[in-house]
Parts: sequence; C-alpha cells; structure tokens
Amino acid sequence: MKELTCISPIDGAVVAKRQSATPEAAIAKVAAMRKAQKAWAARPLAERVALVRKATEIIGGQTERMARELALQMGRPIRYGGEFRGFNERVSYMCDIAEASLKPMVIEDSPTALRQIAREPLGVVLVIAPWNYPYMTAVNTIAPALVAGNVVLLKHSEQTLMVGEHMAEAFHAAGIPADVFDNIFLDHAGSAALISGRHVNFVNFTGSVKGGAAIEQAAAGTFINVATELGGKDPAYIRHDANLDAAVDGAMDGAMFNAGQCCCGIERIYVHESLYDAFVEKAVAWVKALKLGNPLDQDTTIGPMANIRFARTVREHIAEAVAQGAIAHIPTMPADDGGAYVTPQILTNVTHAMKVMREETFGPVVGIMKVKDDEEAIALMNDSDFGLTASLWTEDTKAAEAIGARLETGTVFQNRCDYLDPALCWTGCKDTGRGAGLSVLGYLALTRPKSYHLKRQL
Repeated sequence: MKELTCISPIDGAVVAKRQSATPEAAIAKVAAMRKAQKAWAARPLAERVALVRKATEIIGGQTERMARELALQMGRPIRYGGEFRGFNERVSYMCDIAEASLKPMVIEDSPTALRQIAREPLGVVLVIAPWNYPYMTAVNTIAPALVAGNVVLLKHSEQTLMVGEHMAEAFHAAGIPADVFDNIFLDHAGSAALISGRHVNFVNFTGSVKGGAAIEQAAAGTFINVATELGGKDPAYIRHDANLDAAVDGAMDGAMFNAGQCCCGIERIYVHESLYDAFVEKAVAWVKALKLGNPLDQDTTIGPMANIRFARTVREHIAEAVAQGAIAHIPTMPADDGGAYVTPQILTNVTHAMKVMREETFGPVVGIMKVKDDEEAIALMNDSDFGLTASLWTEDTKAAEAIGARLETGTVFQNRCDYLDPALCWTGCKDTGRGAGLSVLGYLALTRPKSYHLKRQL
C-alpha cells in the first residue's frame, strides 16, 4: 500500500500520514455503499435534509479546528477563520431548494392519465476534492448528492488529508451512516480502478487539466457521468467608468487571497488606458501592504503556498516574464525564503506571449495590461485556453451584460470576483472542464430523469 503524506508549507514538517486503501478494499467499500443506497434514498427527503444540516451545524461548532488544520496543511492564515461561512451558505441554499428542485415535472394529471418526469438518484457518487478550498469544493457536490438520495465517497487531496476525516467525523456524528457517506484515502490507481470498473455512477473532480483528462480516460466507455473543474486563468477588465478604488480592492483581493490559490482567482487584469497608471499605482500600494508570514500568526495576511513545487511554478513564470521584458513592482519581502513563502507580485509590460498571461500560475502574481477599449479587452479575455469566470468593473450594467454575452466563460461578474453564488450554476468551458454544480442544475446533474406515462382509463 502507498503511504500518503501531507507536508506542511509552514516549516516542511510532516502533518499527517495515511495508508492508501488498496483498489480491492476501495471496491469492497463501494459495494457496501451501493447496498445502503436504496435504503438511504427511501428515507423521506426532509429527513435527509435534516441530517445534512445537522452535520453542517457540527462542523460550524469546530471552526477553530478547521482554521488551524487548514493553516497547517495548506498555509491559509488563521485570521480568515477557515471556510465555514461559504460551506454553510452552500449547504443551506441547496437544502432550501431541495424539495422544489427534486419534485416531479408534471405534464398531465387528469382523469385519463398521469404524465410526469421524476428525478432518481444516480447511486454512488465519487468526489475527488482539491486542497485549495477543501471544505467548500467538496461540499458543493456532497450536500446535494446526499440530499438527492445518493451515497457519497470522498477522496481528498494528499495535501489536505485531515479534511476528509473531519467531514466524515461530523457527518457520522450527525447520524449519517458510514455506508452512506465516508472518506477514503486512495491513490490515483485506486481512483482509476473505481471508475474504469464502473463501481461508481458519477465522478466529480476538481484539479488539474492533466488530472481531469486521466479521469475522463478512466471513464471512457463506462458511460459514467464525469463533472470536472480544471484549470483557470480568470481575467478582470477595469473599464473606463469603473470605481477605481473599489476595482483595485476587489481585483487585487481576487488575485492575492489564499496566496493566489483560488480556482476563480484573478490571474490577469486588463485596464482601460484612462485608468491604467492610477490603477497600477494603487494596486502596487495594496500589495505592498500585505504581510507575508506564518499563517498561525494573526497578523499574517498572506501565507506560504501549499507546496514548494507550486511556489516553484510561480517563480518560474515571474522569472520568464521579467526575462522577456516584464516589470516586477514588488520588492522581495523579508519572509520570502525562496521556498513555499513567495513574495506576491504585480507585473506590467506583459504580453500574451508570456506563460504568466497564458498558463495557470495559481499563485500570488498577476499581470496587468493596458487596453484602449472594450473590443481589445474582450479579445484578450477570450484569448485563453480556459473559461471559469470573468470579472468586469464598470458602473454600466447594460455594458456588462453586452460584454459578458461575448465572453467565453462560465460566470460573468460585475464589480466583484472570486465568489461562488450557490443559487447560480458553477460551471466552466474550454479546458476548464464541464459540469453543473450547485443551483437547481446541480440537482439535475446528480439525478437522472425517469418518465411516467400512466394511462388511468382504457
């Protein structure tokens, strides 16, 4: 069996070690869950909802543990308090809309016939979760899947081994059986065996493009539904009529929060020429005010990257861009150790020939380009292999709608960024992947339609 190891970015110490389950053990686990699924689905919807809410309440009573363990495992400063606010918002909304989302669509209910389309759970749902927002990304699928009557197996990242344990502990304490929801430690080969052998009915994967391709290859020919959220290179456009201070604060927070390790974080910014100089000046001051340091320190506003290899990619992208003519504006910070602790950086004089403007950097660096008008901004925003979100900063909502209609992206924001609204569909396009998370569409993705044509009179 392979040993899975979580190494803390704080100091390189080993935080947790767990033994990966063998493929045979994982298959046996899923078989037991499949047997339990029918009984779980037969429980009243209100009961399933109540149990999921109770599990959420339990986790809500342990936010200090959540924040500390996240700091130890992936470096997010404890001052931000973990992920419970977003976790709770998503669970609460999906529970609130469950009855309306899952009720049959009645076409006819007359003395002669009942015609309707019902929703049935898929069966066994496998959630392969990422380390960057390990609670929120996982619960996006876990909560609606359980509410809809599926059973769920969670496989978490090696970087956040303790998160899956914490979630399973809370859900079991709430009264959800281990054969209905559980955590498993599993390597890539074990995950592939579950998928290629058709032992699960649905896979939700959040991670790299390479990882998503491997998941789809494992599922090829099985007809298992696969939902993926993969790479991103999300843009922000600061239009000529933007509120400058709000745009700086919002876009830079979107670029730097969580050390830039956000699925929908801002990685490239396009600024109208009339605001460009002022925006750059204010953005540089904003980043210089950040405090890079130990995430267990309450004063720290930006912690280390989750793994030294992620930090290496950031430094490589910055160095390549500077070698090609980019200007770096932020001096090396005292806590920058050349390892996981990376000075947040702003680059100007960048072009789309540079990796930092084309490839997913997933770290605390953003390139800023000057544009002359909406047309140039739209062309540059669309000049990407990815499409998760795009952020528009403007006082003109009609303009935002018109620009948004031409963008190749999953979500269009106006005057905000880096936020997941559970009432809206979380989705992407191009190499960002495919799928529909949260909202009523999340329930449709986690169930299958079943039609009834019941003729009451001959």
